[in-house]
Amino acid sequence: MIYSMTAFASHQSQFSLGSLTVELKSVNNRYLDIHFRIPDELRSCESALRELLSQQLRRGKLEVRISYQKKNDQSKIKLRKTVLKNIDKQLKQAQEVLQHVTPPSLTELLSLSQSLEPHKNDLQDTAWQEQCLQTTQLALNEFIAARAREGLRLSQTMLDYVAQMKDHLQGVKEKLPTIQADYQEKLQRKLRETLEKVAPDGFAQISGEELSARIANEASLFSLRIDVTEELDRLTSHQHELALLLKSEKPNKQSVGKRLDFLFQEMNREINTLGSKSNDLSISQTVIELKLLVEQLREQAQNIE
Repeated sequence: MIYSMTAFASHQSQFSLGSLTVELKSVNNRYLDIHFRIPDELRSCESALRELLSQQLRRGKLEVRISYQKKNDQSKIKLRKTVLKNIDKQLKQAQEVLQHVTPPSLTELLSLSQSLEPHKNDLQDTAWQEQCLQTTQLALNEFIAARAREGLRLSQTMLDYVAQMKDHLQGVKEKLPTIQADYQEKLQRKLRETLEKVAPDGFAQISGEELSARIANEASLFSLRIDVTEELDRLTSHQHELALLLKSEKPNKQSVGKRLDFLFQEMNREINTLGSKSNDLSISQTVIELKLLVEQLREQAQNIE
């Protein structure tokens, strides 16, 4: 299956401690290049996130954005008397030096009491990290599905170009017998005109068999010079391989991009040979069209993972 390197996906999850949002966005790149934009509180997840993404993606410049919102449930926070007494003692000591020091508000006391519970905070950090990995995997599933949908559109566009190439090659095959016959007729006419100029009665000195043999020999040499059967067969084979690659439903562990580059390189080589052997204006124009189609295929392939 063909996957595009360009895609976007996001996923938001809710759990007991709050909400967490993961956004994934990628553009074309030769290799897999991952950039993280995540809060410092979740920075410890970066290594695990990188491993998770690297296992399921091969190419593309990927930007990962993560944001979160904690749920402020202060009703569950308990104010411990020992903490309050300690704060009161320290407040009185401070007021002996700084008379304008004001007592902390209830919100500040609740926040302070929560921060003095390290074991609970450790458990919350672990919960946030686990939720971060789970949410990223869900976002990644949507992201891969978006890449597959875009890859399907790319495949169809490229298959349309392949169909156009097939039509052009079929046209060349159909023209070759006509080109050969036209050349033989032209050669026969030219020989007659030349003989008539040199010796008006030249045909009386040359038998029909000799003339036919000479024309057949020249036509045979011309046929060898313009024989592009091998090039046409190779181009047809490359198109067939390209179509199979684009239609394949089985995921390939290797990057498809390199295989496509090789096919395009071989196509261009055969098209250049076809052009060098061309002795007909219509075939020369077809060669130009084929080169343009290969270039369009190459441009589309730049988006494929």
